Amino acid sequence: MSEKQKHAIAYWKQNLKYLVILLSIWFAVSYGAGIFFKDALNAIKIGGFPLGFWFAHQGSIYVFVILIFVYVRLMNKLDKKFGFNE
Repeated sequence: MSEKQKHAIAYWKQNLKYLVILLSIWFAVSYGAGIFFKDALNAIKIGGFPLGFWFAHQGSIYVFVILIFVYVRLMNKLDKKFGFNE
């Protein structure tokens, strides 16, 4: 295996690690806060609506958008680390 191939494999390993972590966070927020812990969170109100309802309908979307920006930042750093930036 050439050095270039090893370099590319290391890059994709790190990329997949970032994806798994960020998607796990999104899963935890979407299903955890919106479904599993909905009853406990519904005791808290935001704008007159239960917090569990808010997470199920709005919160997971906001977290997903934030995670997109985090992913872009992480990938820019990773590109620079492996020399793939332009």
